[in-house]
Amino acid sequence: MTEITGRTKSILQSNGLRWTKQRRSLIQILSNAMDHYVDITEVDRQMRQEYPGISHNTIYRNLQEFKKLRLVEFNSGTTGLMVKLECDVHHHHHFICQRCGKVQEITMPNFNYQQYQQQLPGAKITGHSFELYGYCADCQREMAKKS
Repeated sequence: MTEITGRTKSILQSNGLRWTKQRRSLIQILSNAMDHYVDITEVDRQMRQEYPGISHNTIYRNLQEFKKLRLVEFNSGTTGLMVKLECDVHHHHHFICQRCGKVQEITMPNFNYQQYQQQLPGAKITGHSFELYGYCADCQREMAKKS
């Protein structure tokens, strides 16, 4: 058992969820693309190859449970909803390559909630999301070769 699957199994069990073959397979699919978001339809396709009777709702519900436990993170891609294993436990931001889908963690200056809260009287800010999109260095080199 890999470190990722062992950690996932432990977290699921400590939260009253069973460690099933299907959940193990979901984690395996995502661990094969540690530095990429995977399109939900691709996760669905791979799961249905292994478990032909599994429903999209079952796959999505398990991914949502994983999200609540901070095992995975979601992002909206150009083709729809995407998912990847959570990078680590601290709040972070990403640069996402629009060509190959590679994800790189980036550091941002401290976020001043107070400054934004003052602009929204009566509202309560509970979080934020920030991603940068573009082309990674490898894709830039490949695209330069073709032109």
